[in-house]
Amino acid sequence: MRRTGDRITHRIVEILEKTDEPLETREIELILKDVSRIKVLYRLNNLRGDGTIKGKTIGSGKGAWIWWKKDAF
Repeated sequence: MRRTGDRITHRIVEILEKTDEPLETREIELILKDVSRIKVLYRLNNLRGDGTIKGKTIGSGKGAWIWWKKDAF
């Protein structure tokens, strides 16, 4: 369940709505310079669980995630 007053979550949704391509977690981290990777990843996974955004792992090993707005493709 998404907290309505969470500024990090709102910023992530805004970033993904403004872009025309999927973004890796690292790219979102770089945009949100003042937020830790753990917080960004936690919010992204919550948003994916809520159905607000979509995400997918890419690569092998630890793997990287890409994220996009729900109705992008």
